[in-house]
Amino acid sequence: MNITEDILTEVIKKRAADSHKGTYGRALLLGGNRQYGGAIIMSAESCLQSGAGLVTVVTDEKNHSALHARLPEAMVLNFREISLQKELLAKTDVILIGPGLGLEYESLALLSEILSKQKENQWLIIDGSAITLFANHTLALNYPEHTVFTPHQMEWQRLSGLPIAKQDDANNQIKQQALQATIVLKSHRTKIYDGKEIYHNTAGNPAMATGGMGDTLAGMIAGFLAQFEKNTETIAAAVYLHSKIADDLAVDNYVILPTNISHELPKYMKKYATERN
Repeated sequence: MNITEDILTEVIKKRAADSHKGTYGRALLLGGNRQYGGAIIMSAESCLQSGAGLVTVVTDEKNHSALHARLPEAMVLNFREISLQKELLAKTDVILIGPGLGLEYESLALLSEILSKQKENQWLIIDGSAITLFANHTLALNYPEHTVFTPHQMEWQRLSGLPIAKQDDANNQIKQQALQATIVLKSHRTKIYDGKEIYHNTAGNPAMATGGMGDTLAGMIAGFLAQFEKNTETIAAAVYLHSKIADDLAVDNYVILPTNISHELPKYMKKYATERN
């Protein structure tokens, strides 16, 4: 199935007049160690700009000032505030873990805790470092049908055991069925495997080949799942819009920064919500 512009008017809805921030979902984002704070900040920015109602970021304390300066709309905790994390985890709608998280023991412990505490009504997105941690250790998914992995091809190699040269649709489907989770396999033409359908992204361009693009996509997926229907079509809409905005920007730009995409999100989402209605 090809993902085209039509999916945006199908998924993105006009906001109701009597809605409030709680209407658009709570997202909890965990990542950003002392080295890679920018990754989780980019995820948080795209999550907020795509419309999630309440966004909380759990990150290394070193990143708090930068996060507050760029995104005063986001709430922030440090990795050591365990009781507050548990309190927020219990009432969040969507969890994203992994952007800039790192591979330290503390990161593994945090991932294990999130996997064990995920509730049936919560969606979990596993990205970046968390994919490598999951692949390297004996971990289990609590609710695989509500879990999304967002690997690039090398991360998928670690997770699936498939060399990049053997990552065709047939082999990818077999590995997806073993995991039972949705796979967003990022490449020059991203594909989504959910066990029922293969979704082929028809947008995207080489100007997107820059660091942080995947972090931004993961945040968008979290933002979309927080507020719209929780299904593969909503994930596919986030994937397509991410690339669609980049395609439009690439007409006049040699390279597209991930934060440029985030900046454009509210305008594009308004357009497609208006067209739907």
